[in-house]
Amino acid sequence: MKCPCSSGKPYEECCKPFHQGTLPTTALQLMRSRYSAYALNLPDYLIATTHPQNSNYNKNTEAWRESLTQFSLNTTFHRLEILDFKEKKSHATVKFTAYLSQQGRDATFTEESAFETIEGRWLYKSGLISR
Repeated sequence: MKCPCSSGKPYEECCKPFHQGTLPTTALQLMRSRYSAYALNLPDYLIATTHPQNSNYNKNTEAWRESLTQFSLNTTFHRLEILDFKEKKSHATVKFTAYLSQQGRDATFTEESAFETIEGRWLYKSGLISR
């Protein structure tokens, strides 16, 4: 199976190691693996890789997990396009377009995501969405 993140690589060689516990060494790897986690309905990975200062961070992980699961199950993930990537020592941005559909309607969006490291782990901090 090709990886959902549109890298062109097999899933087993791309995002699967991250989903199984290997830490991404770049924010770009984390971004791609999070897109794949949405596409594959892996809410625990999404929760584990979200910065505690993110506006969607929810200490009620059961409700958060259910919300993520519903989004994943009700969305078709067509492809991911990386538009820009900038990384410094502990901060990074990734601009991307996610090509999605929901209930047969286009739900494509472009986002500039901010990432930050905490104790050596990249985490998704925030995103600014444009359509």
